Amino acid sequence: MNKLIVKIGLLPSLFFGLNGLYGQNTDSTKASKIDEIVVTAYGVKKEKKSLGYSFQDVKGQTLVDAKETNVTNALAGKVAGLQVIKGGFGPGSSSKINLRGFNSFKGDNQPLIVVDGVPLSNSLGTKPKQNDGAFNNDFWNPDLDMGNGLSDLNSEDIESVSVLKGGAASALYGSRGGNGVVLITTKSGKKKGGLGISYSTSLGFETIFMKPNMQKSFSQGSNGVANPANSDNTTSWGPALDESMKRYDNLKSFFKTGLNSQHNLSFQSNLGEGTSLYTSAGYLHDNSQIPNSKYERFNFMAKMNSTFGANKRWTSEIKAQYISTKANNRPSGGQGDGNFYPAILLMPQNINIADYREGQTQNNITSRWITPNGINPYWSAYNSLNADKKDRFLLNGYLKYQFNDWLSSDVRLGTDFYSLNADARVWTGSSRRNSYSTSNEKFYENNYIASITAKKDNLFGKWGGSLSVYGQMMETRTKALYFTTQNLIIPNAFNVKNTSDNAAAANFEVDLWKKINSVFAAAEVNYDGYWFINATTRTDWSSTLAIENRSYIYNSISTSLVLTDMLNKMNGFNSKFLTFAKLRAAYAVTGNGLDPYELYNNYTLSTDPNGHITLSRQKILYNSNLKAEKLKTFEVGTDLKFFNRISLDVSYFNNSATGQLIDLPMNPLSGYEKMKISSGGLRNSGFEFVLNTDILRKENFTWNVNANLSLLKSNVEEINGNVSKYPIGGFDNVTFYTEVGRPYGAIYGTKFLKVEDPNSPYFGKLIVGSNGLPQGTPDMQYLGDQTPRSLFGFTSSFVYKNIGLSFLIDGRIGGKFFSATQLALQKAGLASDTAPGGRRDNFVLDAVVQQNGGYSSNTKEITQQDYWAAVTAGNLGITEQNIYDATNIRLRNIQLSYNLPKSIFEKMALQSAKVSFTANNVWMIYSKAKGIDPESVFAINSNAVGFENMAFPTTRSYLFTITLGF
Repeated sequence: MNKLIVKIGLLPSLFFGLNGLYGQNTDSTKASKIDEIVVTAYGVKKEKKSLGYSFQDVKGQTLVDAKETNVTNALAGKVAGLQVIKGGFGPGSSSKINLRGFNSFKGDNQPLIVVDGVPLSNSLGTKPKQNDGAFNNDFWNPDLDMGNGLSDLNSEDIESVSVLKGGAASALYGSRGGNGVVLITTKSGKKKGGLGISYSTSLGFETIFMKPNMQKSFSQGSNGVANPANSDNTTSWGPALDESMKRYDNLKSFFKTGLNSQHNLSFQSNLGEGTSLYTSAGYLHDNSQIPNSKYERFNFMAKMNSTFGANKRWTSEIKAQYISTKANNRPSGGQGDGNFYPAILLMPQNINIADYREGQTQNNITSRWITPNGINPYWSAYNSLNADKKDRFLLNGYLKYQFNDWLSSDVRLGTDFYSLNADARVWTGSSRRNSYSTSNEKFYENNYIASITAKKDNLFGKWGGSLSVYGQMMETRTKALYFTTQNLIIPNAFNVKNTSDNAAAANFEVDLWKKINSVFAAAEVNYDGYWFINATTRTDWSSTLAIENRSYIYNSISTSLVLTDMLNKMNGFNSKFLTFAKLRAAYAVTGNGLDPYELYNNYTLSTDPNGHITLSRQKILYNSNLKAEKLKTFEVGTDLKFFNRISLDVSYFNNSATGQLIDLPMNPLSGYEKMKISSGGLRNSGFEFVLNTDILRKENFTWNVNANLSLLKSNVEEINGNVSKYPIGGFDNVTFYTEVGRPYGAIYGTKFLKVEDPNSPYFGKLIVGSNGLPQGTPDMQYLGDQTPRSLFGFTSSFVYKNIGLSFLIDGRIGGKFFSATQLALQKAGLASDTAPGGRRDNFVLDAVVQQNGGYSSNTKEITQQDYWAAVTAGNLGITEQNIYDATNIRLRNIQLSYNLPKSIFEKMALQSAKVSFTANNVWMIYSKAKGIDPESVFAINSNAVGFENMAFPTTRSYLFTITLGF
């Protein structure tokens, strides 16, 4: 059967000759002067009016102007229904994209990233260290966030980004396009005046964007009394600070002004008739605001396009991209010793952290801190070190032959390959163990795709059409080795052999291998250039499914009716008011596939403390009869243009995801903890609005406004039988679920114990103990969910002569998140809530005490310290206290530019010059999170994205850029 599958995957290549990976580069229909040509699935260029689904693209220059270190972040606020979710751990941390809500209980939920027809791995966050795909997102000591794959790209090389959100738009990609597709097209050589050389350089400064709201009235101590010298207690429940006493901003003192520098050099030109060349080199250096932490990226690209042969029938494209990234001392998350941020944040404000810097920035020295057992964060920054380097290649070749005016064939071969080497070292000198870890990871994905395309207008009268048939073979593999030891025999001799404690040594090996062979087709029928019907079908054969279930089919159909064109051709309709009107509708079936090695149970190999080989059974009971998840999507919408300068796109979508691949908890007495099943349903529906208008369009002045708004409703419809909740992540007594009847990501935790009898005169009041302190419920209860109800972006751009000005305001409405940072501040007596109005007067809670089966009013006086000790007891306290509304609105970006007049360069080699200023994260206009950035996510590779835990402060950046053209 396997051989048969391979042969089927090869048939299109053998039968149809040389066609294209991710499609031909020809237009599906002839475009009129006002019709916009866009890049759709598999690189097919189409008239935008022919599309039966919503479509949005972002120009590459928009991403360049944003000046984001991670190009993923530059998409925030620019596409309706697109949410950028960010990690909170420095310039090299991950960001991920979500389109139209989460569709999978357990899956990745990210769209497929395709660069010039080659899929790009966008893995993010921590790395799985075993074949079960589990990530270490431990609350105390998680693995490092190694960044996401899309962050490797240089925005200067990007021509455009096309976002395919609906199933009909992405159905051609099969199971890999179930969560949408982001198509990235890089620049090609174009003939320009002068030498075709462009150089830009930027210098940026990074400062802290947001700080938690903190009290500034009380010093170190407990119960209003200062702690004795050498006390291990560093909480801020001590005596009041009078006006003569100095308060220290330790966050400002520790975090320096970060420096960001970028250099980009490109050359593009026509090399004779029919051949163009684009080459570029880029360098990014982000010397973070975090001491001794930096991120570097080198980008090199060469791309050649040619048309040749008799009648220019041959078309070719060859591209090579090399990316080298280096990171030194990525900050760790969690609240263990590996993360030094809590020591800074929770330091009493009457103590100056700068007094503890001297002598702490060298290796092999002893940590000096305010407590005997504490670890100096300066020592950690220079003695708890990590480094990683990734070398990545994106290669593709494309060749097309045009047989005649209606038949063509092409082929594209592409690969994404990278090698990642990393190590971490903890030196002697603190209570942390002298340790060493090292790892090597290699990844590749190869794609071979061929297609043949026939297209012709006026086939039968006014009917025209096109048909493309494709074949694809995809192979991807990840191999990795990890070694770590906690006890070194010779201090600070960082070598894998320098250990005698086998119990403290850990070795992990990962080998994940997957293949998908596919055949698929796309057809279009159009009538007189105003009515279009498009259909696709795709069959995948996946190596991760059993032979009898290996084949699965995805289909789509969409239609577009251009009313204005139809009325114009029927009766000469021509309106200056309504210059364009289109109705569209689409239906598709896509899905999500199974990861490698989730069909059959086997044993894992390990060693015991004495070095003996042991075999252990896996904790998940697998099922060889599993099938791929299915996502059924329906979409209708309209595109309108008024006065030929105002455009409005409105869409309604309804997505139903069924057959969820989940690990259902089992009774441990069965010998397994979980069982892999296919069950459950989830529905996401909503509206999207996109408005673009030229408010003013004069000779020397233009004013453009672009706005987008998405409304989302999420509902879990089924789990499995009588099971109503399925955990998707969480920590301690905060758990995130998919729960029947609720939106995705229901948050459960403890609440304040209150009177729940609606007939009681005390209904709703707190129930306190005899000590007058609040209590938590004994069980976990629903506290909200992480799903936003709305996302929006508003961009306003002005151009006056050679001066340009634009700004972006964006935000999210609805959803909640839990902040462990606020809890830590409350426990330490530093949160602003612990000193209302700058005072700490004793008080009596408006509550009741439970006595003899009834209630009586509380009269017990308590202190602020006792109150917050009760609220924050345990790891995460009474959960309800630190659930915050994730609604936030911010001035995301401001850009100001000036193009020097061309008359200056008439007698110079210089052809153009532009100076610009960019500011990011300018102003948090609205937020209820008390100084915590709601965008900071702890475990970003988890679907529980509503959890924040000691995230480093997000940054505000100012960048100055000079761009020269020769």
